[in-house]
Amino acid sequence: MSPAKIEVAATITDEAFQELIAKRGRVLLGLANCIVQHKSTSRMLVRPFLGELLSQSMQMSELLDAYGARNNRRWGTFRSLTSAIKLFSDVSYELLHIQHASSAYHLLPIEHNFARATQQALAFTGDVLLRAAGSLLKQAHQIGLPVPAQNYDDDTYGEKLPLGRLPHDHTTRRVETVSETVTLLATAFLNLAAESESICAAGNAKPDEYAEYISNCVREENLRNLELRFHNLQSLYDTYVSETEIEGLDPDLLVLRGHLSVVFHLLKTATSFAHYYERHISCPICGASVAQDLLMNPETLLATLMNYSIAYASCYIGCAQRLCQTMLRRYAEVGRIEAPVPRYRGFHVRPSTLISKIVLHYGSDVQIELDNQVYDAGSPLEIFRVNEEINACKRRCLAEEIVRLNLVPQTTCGKGIMSIVWSVVLTLAERSKLVLYEQPLKLDAESCRQEGTPLEKVIDEIARLLAIGKIDIATDMTVVFVGDKRVLADIKLLAESGYGEDNFGNNVPLPKGLTYLGR
Repeated sequence: MSPAKIEVAATITDEAFQELIAKRGRVLLGLANCIVQHKSTSRMLVRPFLGELLSQSMQMSELLDAYGARNNRRWGTFRSLTSAIKLFSDVSYELLHIQHASSAYHLLPIEHNFARATQQALAFTGDVLLRAAGSLLKQAHQIGLPVPAQNYDDDTYGEKLPLGRLPHDHTTRRVETVSETVTLLATAFLNLAAESESICAAGNAKPDEYAEYISNCVREENLRNLELRFHNLQSLYDTYVSETEIEGLDPDLLVLRGHLSVVFHLLKTATSFAHYYERHISCPICGASVAQDLLMNPETLLATLMNYSIAYASCYIGCAQRLCQTMLRRYAEVGRIEAPVPRYRGFHVRPSTLISKIVLHYGSDVQIELDNQVYDAGSPLEIFRVNEEINACKRRCLAEEIVRLNLVPQTTCGKGIMSIVWSVVLTLAERSKLVLYEQPLKLDAESCRQEGTPLEKVIDEIARLLAIGKIDIATDMTVVFVGDKRVLADIKLLAESGYGEDNFGNNVPLPKGLTYLGR
């Protein structure tokens, strides 16, 4: 088969293209002229005007891109300025949405003044639009595009809103399983919050740390993915909870919905700011570098991204995280599971830490029961105490096995204690009673007990080898976890995967359902 022929589009003449842009760009240039004439965007930072500005700049950007203006020296700057107006009118619209809707979001109280911070972010984007509009008009004059005179019309673009809301008289839907719906949403949010940990950490960053965060976690790709995840969770809520009786039965649900919304919109602004910084400031495209220098101070853009979008998204994620943990405790269904003790050294650091992270993730109380003793599974130190009891049991089992098999003579008969210890270890290993983690096993005669019978010395030395992790006993010991069934399900999944380790203590991948533990 012969290769397909590629048809190369004809080159449009500059006169024809200029005539097209002059016709299609009249409204956009008129709006830009309107902004410049007022020398301020404070009056025009309203949704009807910004909606029109966004629509016109979006259409113009698509038209310019369709003709390859990005790679054209004459039109590249005009295209870049149009894109800047599109992005900052879009993010300004988002900020206005937050400003108008936040009062209905039932947001939990926070330390900082969110309303004032939103207004400051809006002032920044408005200033960028003013500069971009002026630069666009200047570029239009250089290219030879006509700029129509246009006045700001309050009747068309003003936004005088009467007070009040429409009555909530829509018929509600019935949902049978209130607890299941609440726990589903709360659990989904907690998992998403765990995936947002790096972004939340950036919310406390200092200015000298911005560059490091921008190059790592606060990237457009990461933010856009997280934004979509929060949007999906909001959509899940709207599909299964909105306009149902559940919202009236548990008022915390509306609070959760509000936090989902505000985080989603804050992440949308963060994505836009990060995109502009990465694409137009850090790596400016052809024809854009000179234009962007006129629009903003890059440090101001970074400060708005980090101090507003990231910081407040982090803050409200934290608020909702604590709310979801409270909701889960309220709907907790207590259960019990029996789980094996980790094969490698019992509940040492890694298994204990992972169990504790699961418990803290859900914010529920879970206990470990062993030999009539109760331990707090949310505390690694408490789980270490479980290991002390397990190790004591292992030492008893080893001593009983040594005595039962009569492995130690009553007298040494000239043989050194280390020789007897070595013989006992090999015999027990051959009988699959213990595991050697150090091969070849190195014994230290100086550490051996000096007083006592040969049996006491051997048992004491083997207990020491067990304590320092050179050997371990193969055991089928189990413990019982008691607590919320959702938490127990994750602990059971962890136990089935070897608590994140193989039989020799090497880390193994965690199952998909526990990915939040690896963050």
